[in-house]
Amino acid sequence: HVSRRTYFRKGQSHKQAPTPPYDARDAAYDFRSDTVTVPTTTMFEAMREATLGDDMFEEDRTTNEFEEFIADFAGYESAVFVASGTMGNQLALRTHLTQPPYSVLLDARSHIYNYESGGLAHHSGAHVTPVHPSNTIHLTCKDVMNNIIVSDDIHYAQTRVVALENTLDGMLFPLSEIANISTVAREYNIKMHLDGARLWNACAETGDNVRDYAKHFDSISLCFSKGLGAPMGSVLVGNKDFIKKARHFKKVFGGGWRQSGPIAAAAKYAFEANYPIRLRETHKLARQLASELSQCGVLITKPVHTNMIWIDISPLGITSSVLQSELAKEKIRIFDSDETNLRLIVHYQIAPDALSKFVNIVRKLAKV
Repeated sequence: HVSRRTYFRKGQSHKQAPTPPYDARDAAYDFRSDTVTVPTTTMFEAMREATLGDDMFEEDRTTNEFEEFIADFAGYESAVFVASGTMGNQLALRTHLTQPPYSVLLDARSHIYNYESGGLAHHSGAHVTPVHPSNTIHLTCKDVMNNIIVSDDIHYAQTRVVALENTLDGMLFPLSEIANISTVAREYNIKMHLDGARLWNACAETGDNVRDYAKHFDSISLCFSKGLGAPMGSVLVGNKDFIKKARHFKKVFGGGWRQSGPIAAAAKYAFEANYPIRLRETHKLARQLASELSQCGVLITKPVHTNMIWIDISPLGITSSVLQSELAKEKIRIFDSDETNLRLIVHYQIAPDALSKFVNIVRKLAKV
């Protein structure tokens, strides 16, 4: 007999909300990502109330209503709920790219280009044109114009999609510049896609409405498992025909799911509970942490527009592995993927004393 693992305690009914195996304390000192947040008790309650229809048959009311809600909120005709931001991006690009040869222009630092396992090449067979922004923060209209491929010369794969990302590395992409790029793309009948994994952060910071982006993009992928704090899930928005085709590719990609209601309910709850106020709070904390680290001699290598801080600790004479080891003594977690350059992310479940503990350790190492 093999016992099945369960999170229900003895005497607890299956009709009760399960006891979370983790709680916010696990994320309270974790600066690795805003994906480390964990579901709260009230989120579990929302999940328990969800319907349990079959999403492949489009019969789950909770999921359907969530898709309709987000489509309307973002200013689009339709939407499809998917497992991840990567899936949302890859579905969008595969749906837009209808007849090869074709290419996609994007930021050389973008998630689509660097962190989606070569999905654009694998799923869509697309050539890519990675562009380094001339201002080091975001692509400009001039950057795009200098790199799009519109020639009918048979030696080239024409640009069929411009894929942007906002925020990227936590930095804001001005809506005015997006509008300029969109104008150029429309002139050449080029589709526009936005990786909006952290668009919620951009809108929370600037006061822009997500609908303001709809006029410039044919599709947007919106993530709920980063700053908003859902356990998983993204929504891809677009017009009805686009989403109908994207659903087909969702099945091709193995992304069909059945009783998706509880996950959709968690995403809806995360949105309603944390957007925009709690995101703004994380931005404020990120700027505070950046300021205090700077006073310790740490270099802040990119503008802190939202909840990300990029630092260089080489002036302290230590490596990231040393810093990671010292922080771990206080249960603080960071990535140490580079010798001296690090990314820190603040999320809404960071503990009130996490920042001071972090800074005190850096101050001690810096002998300030």
